[in-house]
Amino acid sequence: MTINRREFLKTSGVGLAGLFVLPETIHPSSPIGQDGYGILYDANLCIGCRNCESACKNRRDIPAEFEQELDADNWTIIKLYQDQENTQIYSFIKRNCMHCVDPACVSACPVGAMKKTADGPVIYDETICIGCRYCMAACPFDIPKYEWEKVFPRVQKCDMCADRIAEGKDTACVESCKIGALQFGKRSDLLIEAHARIDNDPANYINKVYGENEVGGTSVLIVSKVPAEKLGLPVLSSSSLPSLTWPWMKAVPGVAFVVASLMTFLYWLTGRKLKVEVVEEIKNDSH
Repeated sequence: MTINRREFLKTSGVGLAGLFVLPETIHPSSPIGQDGYGILYDANLCIGCRNCESACKNRRDIPAEFEQELDADNWTIIKLYQDQENTQIYSFIKRNCMHCVDPACVSACPVGAMKKTADGPVIYDETICIGCRYCMAACPFDIPKYEWEKVFPRVQKCDMCADRIAEGKDTACVESCKIGALQFGKRSDLLIEAHARIDNDPANYINKVYGENEVGGTSVLIVSKVPAEKLGLPVLSSSSLPSLTWPWMKAVPGVAFVVASLMTFLYWLTGRKLKVEVVEEIKNDSH
């Protein structure tokens, strides 16, 4: 089968460009990023009852068996921190997806299977996921988990009850918390509440709202009397990961175009050389 230069340009240039589809991200200053819904977790009020874990599983019709680490079935867990030198110093900590304002998992997904919704949750579309697991590698909180044991595995993580939020309801975990350790609302309102708690009781809260600035901000906010690093939370900069990688990612289409153009030129040059050789051979045969 022969192919002309125009057809080659279509298949190489356009084809290569199609491989590099830059994911859509939400800038931290956008209304979606800053004032979607979120959850405030007060570790000082948490008693470790694990009602939130049960509610999360009940919503998904999964038996309420408690685990110590996040996995494909366990989207939220309650862990206990206890000081090794002074056992009187302890705190519970709730771990689940932080639903970043500018999510690295969304930025890393080449097919858009991860999305940040206008309401705040970061959700996952299993119907278009290709199983690359880039979202798992990109997440600074090590949240997305894979169904390794299944024939057709999916990426699994907390979706902040996006379906319930769309219906005007609180998340299942917040609804199940009867002591007020969890609060649902607009992120901006939750930040005001978090700082008010710290200001009103500085002896029992460290002066920090975890998630306010980490990686550009998260929709899940945490206040406690124990530093975040001791609770197993990563120490992160205030720059969102997509904002750091975007200058490199936006160069990809340009690189793809240059490569496609070079391949087209090489094809043309090789074809022209072959054509000249054929013409010369025909001339020689005629003589």
